[in-house]
Amino acid sequence: MTDLTSKASPDFMAVLFQATAVYRGKKVERPSASVVVNALLQAEKTTKQQRLTYPFESLLGQWQLCFTTGTRKAKKRGGIVLGKGIYVPKLALIKISFSTTSQASEIGNSVQLGSLLLKLTGPAQYLGKKNLLAFDFTQMQISLFSQIIYNGQIRGGKIKTVDFYNQSITKLPFFGFFLVTENFIAARGREGGLALWIREI
Repeated sequence: MTDLTSKASPDFMAVLFQATAVYRGKKVERPSASVVVNALLQAEKTTKQQRLTYPFESLLGQWQLCFTTGTRKAKKRGGIVLGKGIYVPKLALIKISFSTTSQASEIGNSVQLGSLLLKLTGPAQYLGKKNLLAFDFTQMQISLFSQIIYNGQIRGGKIKTVDFYNQSITKLPFFGFFLVTENFIAARGREGGLALWIREI
């Protein structure tokens, strides 16, 4: 694993440091969305060129989504292209988490709007050589004013979890992580969109 945060860090790292600092509330100039998208693409290209790999342990913990591109369909050639990119409004707390036990790894994804919290969890499998994290959500919890009002299995529950490890990666949702630091992580999703998360403090 190579540290891209060293003194010799390329310019894209400075942009991403600045973008995440702004999102944390620090008084620095906010890079435009297009500049952040370009920085993410440069980070992705660098990781591929240098064949960098990141251990799953470096992803453990909880991360808050601060920037995303999404995708849109190309009009002429078909396929998909990146969206313009947006900073996620702080009114919507969107978090992702990764944890592990001696038996399995798990992913969590939560969205909080005011007093309403929706959380999805499920099994995850990490392919370290490709920085690829495949996952599936099999459990859902809904809370209102910190009181759980629903907690149950979804999309096949336990059966889907057991079957998860027998499925081809190509049939599962996944994130391809191309940048992992102590303070933020970035990845491309299966649908082609880019995302940048900051570590929850």
